[in-house]
Amino acid sequence: MNVRKCHDHAMTRAVVLVGCTALVLSLSGTGAQAQPRDVARQTLGAGDGWASHGTGTTGGAGADAQHVYTVTTWEQFRAALKDGGSAPRIIKVKGVIDAVSEGCDAFAAEGYDFQKYLAAYDPAVWGHDKPVSGEQEDLRAASAAAQDKTIKASVPADTTIVGVGKGSGIRGGSLQIKGVDNVIVRNLTLEAPIDCFPQWDPTDDNKTGAWNSEYDGVVVYGSSHVWIDHNTLTDGRYPDSSLPAYFGKVYQQHDGLLDIVRGANLVTVSWNSFQNHDKTMLIGNSDSAAADDTGKLKVTLHHNRFEGIVERAPRVRFGQVDTYNNHFVVTQDQAYAYTFGIGASSQLYATDNAFSLPAGVGAGKTLKKWKEAPLTAENNYVNGRRTDLIAVHNAEIPGEILTSGAGWKPTLRTKVDSPKAVPQIVDRKAGADRIC
Repeated sequence: MNVRKCHDHAMTRAVVLVGCTALVLSLSGTGAQAQPRDVARQTLGAGDGWASHGTGTTGGAGADAQHVYTVTTWEQFRAALKDGGSAPRIIKVKGVIDAVSEGCDAFAAEGYDFQKYLAAYDPAVWGHDKPVSGEQEDLRAASAAAQDKTIKASVPADTTIVGVGKGSGIRGGSLQIKGVDNVIVRNLTLEAPIDCFPQWDPTDDNKTGAWNSEYDGVVVYGSSHVWIDHNTLTDGRYPDSSLPAYFGKVYQQHDGLLDIVRGANLVTVSWNSFQNHDKTMLIGNSDSAAADDTGKLKVTLHHNRFEGIVERAPRVRFGQVDTYNNHFVVTQDQAYAYTFGIGASSQLYATDNAFSLPAGVGAGKTLKKWKEAPLTAENNYVNGRRTDLIAVHNAEIPGEILTSGAGWKPTLRTKVDSPKAVPQIVDRKAGADRIC
């Protein structure tokens, strides 16, 4: 009997198959013949990160036939999320569905005119001492509310969302996993939503002003047991490099790709490809959220590929965050701020990762200190060489001394690959259309 081996996952909570041998077999005569697996009913394997803790994560694997949906439009997708009450569900996304297929003009309130908006709030006219207000700001806010209502999709508990067929995914939609338990999102290409109506804040950025945008690709907010696996998350057709500037500031139309916030807990993020984005991932979104976040925000990131990412990969507050066997690629011409952000009461445990840095980017820049919080960063490799990231950071950036020792040690890990081999392994297997 030939058993196909790959990074795979258990088919039920009760039965855990060792390694990557989760194939459904049927006996016929003297041999066993492998049948095609239903990826939509796969569940997270035991010991695979924080989302495997306790009851584990099964998503909609228990759905009956009436609650398995195949959708080809955004309207069908949102309808499937609402249908069926509290029953487990599987939603198969076939092809590319677009939440903003009619364009931004479809959301614009009558009377809103971007050129009038620019004229009204030009710093030469409005200044930098007070937030914008008045007719055009009111119309911008109404336009933004119309977009918000259309592009957000609330994901219920006990749900699996999976791409079927090569290249399937969602453009311009924001998946809201909010206040629920037991959700799986797999095998999708998710193009980050663009904010059609960013707000100008003249008081931001030390009163030099900034454009502020809404909408993350995926938000995990106050939810638990969430598995995000084998997706490609990217700015896609609208990279930041294509955005114009007004009032001397980039007209920013993107927020995060994946944010995990406000008491979210027990999340595993595995085998994803994060591409060409600025503020990529927050784990904890405010220093003032201790009441919600203390003792939570337990997240595992493993075998993900980050390329062309400016910052927040991730930025961490409060949580016990385990990040191992990820490949971080900084390209020659991109803007780059940092990879790991060390925030308020964070407990980051970062080991066995690989960094590919171009000439001129020092390894110390991979860490950024926002608040005093010890971390563990061991056996990480930079350009093929083992590097003590904390020591190098402290030497290169002496104004931000970091201390070692996160105060805990992960136990929920699958096979830890050699960081020397991580670039080859992760680059080959991470992202959508690569579930083996």
